[in-house]
Amino acid sequence: MRADHGRAAPDRAGVRRRRIAVAIAGFATFINLYTPQAILPAIAGTFGAGPALTGLAITATLLAVALVAPFAGAVSDRLGRKRLITSACFILTVPALLIALSPNLPVLIGLRFAQGLLFPFIFTITVAYIGEECDGAEGVRASTSYAMGTIFGGFFGRFAAGVATDLAGWQAGFALVGLLTLFCAIGLALLLPRERRFRAVSVGWAVWRMHLGNPRLIATCLIGAGMLFCMVAAFTYANFRLADAPYGLTPGQLGAVFTVYLLGLVTNPVASRLTIRFGRRATLMMCVGLSLCGLGLTLLDGLAVIIAGMALLSGGMFVVQTLSLGFIAARIPQAKSTAVGMYVTSYYVGGAAGGIFPAPLWRLFGWPGVAGLLLLVALAIVALARTAWRNDVA
Repeated sequence: MRADHGRAAPDRAGVRRRRIAVAIAGFATFINLYTPQAILPAIAGTFGAGPALTGLAITATLLAVALVAPFAGAVSDRLGRKRLITSACFILTVPALLIALSPNLPVLIGLRFAQGLLFPFIFTITVAYIGEECDGAEGVRASTSYAMGTIFGGFFGRFAAGVATDLAGWQAGFALVGLLTLFCAIGLALLLPRERRFRAVSVGWAVWRMHLGNPRLIATCLIGAGMLFCMVAAFTYANFRLADAPYGLTPGQLGAVFTVYLLGLVTNPVASRLTIRFGRRATLMMCVGLSLCGLGLTLLDGLAVIIAGMALLSGGMFVVQTLSLGFIAARIPQAKSTAVGMYVTSYYVGGAAGGIFPAPLWRLFGWPGVAGLLLLVALAIVALARTAWRNDVA
């Protein structure tokens, strides 16, 4: 019995290391992805630029991610997983730190674009790694660990940059995030187990034709696009609403609203257990239902009620992201990174659309018009999952 215990312990330790490492990968990406969002006014003040031009510090990054994601997956399907993930994270520290030294806004935007070129080599490949190295329930748990890393990273990047900016200027905010990225790279190099099941695939037209002809994959890409559409639209136009009378929140107070993201740290582990028991499709419907309850609360008056509604909306939608990535990792048998790259491109295209298409409804009907559009998108997500994820379990 003692010998059996001795053999089992390293395996459990390896599982724990892997879960921590994939969480670090998610954290490293998302701590950088939205760093400028909380400090755009400070950057605009330094360079004397307007909001639209300064906002390119975020848009340029998302554009780079959407452009590179499928190709990052194809490279990984040929060359492997861990060495690309860790190398990309180490290289990411360079533009992250150089941004703090930017002499003008075009240089800053260019460095943000360079960051966007690297992000897919971390998160796209990490999802493929999970799908190959983790079976069944462990795959669900590892996907949940990764998602929790992205959620906390998305929050902490904004929060840390904002606090550092208040204390020492926006340059200090970027420098802090760059140092944290370096620590993440070191953690990945030390903790992420080398892939054992990877088999190199030469990604040519046959692979793309296979993925583009897979209706379940295409539907999952659309589910991800709908999820980010809802999130971007909700937080963009809710911020306009909360900045206006009668609420009149300041930019700092609006930034604090993003703490509702942290509810995803609770909903994702719960959804992980539900997925293992009931399957992805049933869990998605429950979580979209939670989001719609939150959407309903945002239609009421009262600041606390609106913020609670945003928390439920985001908490449910973050689970949709986890379930979608988990589906690709578990159900796409070949060239997983390429499939994840397709998903990531669709995801960020959906996010960009979420910032643009609700605008006419906002002008005509205000927040109720935006909420009506979000309801339709959420129902479309459920319809796609009911078809594409039929009889799917963890």
